[in-house]
Amino acid sequence: MFEVISKWYRRYFSDPHAVLLAILLIVGFTIVLTMGHMLAPALAAIVIAYLLEDIVNVCESRLKMRRLPAVILVFSGFMTFVMFIMFGMAPLISRQIKELVRELPNYIVQGKAAILTLPQHGFFTVQQVTAYAEEIDSEIALMGQQLLTSSLASIPGMITIMVYLILVPMLVFFFLKDKWVILSWLSRFLPPERRMASQVWEEMDLQLGNYVRGKFWEIVAVAAVCVVAFGLMGLKYAILLSVLVGLSVLVPYIGATVVTVPVAFIAYVQWGWTSEFAYLMLVYGIIQALDGNVLVPLLFSEVVNIHPVAIIVSVLVFGGLWGFWGVFFAIPLATLVGATLRAFALAPEHAAAAAAVKTSD
Repeated sequence: MFEVISKWYRRYFSDPHAVLLAILLIVGFTIVLTMGHMLAPALAAIVIAYLLEDIVNVCESRLKMRRLPAVILVFSGFMTFVMFIMFGMAPLISRQIKELVRELPNYIVQGKAAILTLPQHGFFTVQQVTAYAEEIDSEIALMGQQLLTSSLASIPGMITIMVYLILVPMLVFFFLKDKWVILSWLSRFLPPERRMASQVWEEMDLQLGNYVRGKFWEIVAVAAVCVVAFGLMGLKYAILLSVLVGLSVLVPYIGATVVTVPVAFIAYVQWGWTSEFAYLMLVYGIIQALDGNVLVPLLFSEVVNIHPVAIIVSVLVFGGLWGFWGVFFAIPLATLVGATLRAFALAPEHAAAAAAVKTSD
C-alpha cells in the first residue's frame, strides 16, 4: 500500500510546478473555509472588482482613457446601479413580500380546501388527504415560529448589511485603482516559475469571466421578460415572482423546477383552474424554453460544456460550503476542479520533458 502511494506521489508531485499549484489551492481553500465569514466583504469586493475590470480595460483600450479616470467612470456606473437596486427595485420587492406574507394565511386556506376536494376526483383517499392537511397545519405552525425568530434576529443582520454597504464599495474602488500594486505585492511571495498555476488561472480566467458575465445578463433578461409577461397578464406579485424566476437560473435544472411551484401556486389561487391559469403557465413554459434553448447557448457559447451530473453535484457541494456564492460560482468552481485535474494529469509529461531538456544540456 505504501509503495502504491509512493509511486502515485512521485508520478504527480515530482514536478515542482505541481507542488506549487497544490500548495496554492490548499492555502486558498483553507483561507476561505476558515476565515470566509470574516473576509466576506473583501471576497465580495474581489468578485465585483474582477467583473468590473473588463469594463475598465475597455475604457482604457478603446476610449484611450488613463486607468484612474476609467476606474472612476466605471465605479460611478456601478454605484448608480447599486442605488437603483436599493431605492428603485428593493422597495417594490419589499412591498410585494409584505403583501404576500399578509395574504399567505388566506392562500394556505384556499390551498388546503382544494386538497380536501381531491378524494372527490379519485386522486387520493380521505385518509391520505387528512394526513396531508394535518402536515400542512404543522408546517404552518413551524413557519410562524421561524418567521418570529428571523424577525428578532434581523436587527444584527441589518447592521451587517449597512457595514457591507460601506466597506464593499470602498474595497472595490481600491482593488480597481491599485490592481497592479496589489498583484505586484502578491507576486513577490511566489516563485517566478509557476507554469501550472498560470495554466490553470488562464483557463479559469476565460471561463469565469464568460460565465459570470453571461449569468448576470441571463438573470436580467429572464427577470425583465417575466416582469413584462406577468404584468400584462395581471398576475399578483409580478415583480417578486419575476425576480425569483431570474435568480432561479443560478441553479441549473433545479432552480427552474423549484421556482415553478410559487408561480403556479399564486396563479392557481388567483384564477383557479381557468384559461387565465393555463395561458400564464403556457407563457411561463415558453420563457423557460427560450432561456434554455436560445439564451443560454447564445450567452455561454464559449463556456466549457460540463455534464449535468457534474453541475448538480457542484451546486450541492459548493452551495453547502459557501451558500449563495457557492451556488453562483458552482460551475466556475467545477471548471477549476476540471482544469486542476487536467493540469495534474499532464504533470508527469511536463516533468519528463523538463528532465529530458536538462539531460541534453
